[in-house]
Amino acid sequence: MPCYAMIVFLLPIGLCNEIESILNRYWWSGTVTGGKGIRWKSWTKLCIEKERGGLGFRRLREMNLSLLDKQVWRLLTRTDSLVAKVYKSRYYPNCSLFEASVGSNLSFL
Repeated sequence: MPCYAMIVFLLPIGLCNEIESILNRYWWSGTVTGGKGIRWKSWTKLCIEKERGGLGFRRLREMNLSLLDKQVWRLLTRTDSLVAKVYKSRYYPNCSLFEASVGSNLSFL
């Protein structure tokens, strides 16, 4: 479920850590609240690639940043799309995306 929000919003690091903590509890105990279970491996070990001995879980912060990078890539490569035109006219009308400065009337998107 957080994937939809991570495509558009930069989630706070604390929220990413909390979601990973919930995933970790559920993985080892089968329940989110009050479940007891033996943690055979740490969450960082579970996030290692399968080829290197982990389970291949994704780190949410890294996933969030890569999904946002994908949106930037789309703005750069599909300049004729409606979203790219709206963002260009609203946030960086006289420069490139990388030269844009933070404005005063920003939206959460």
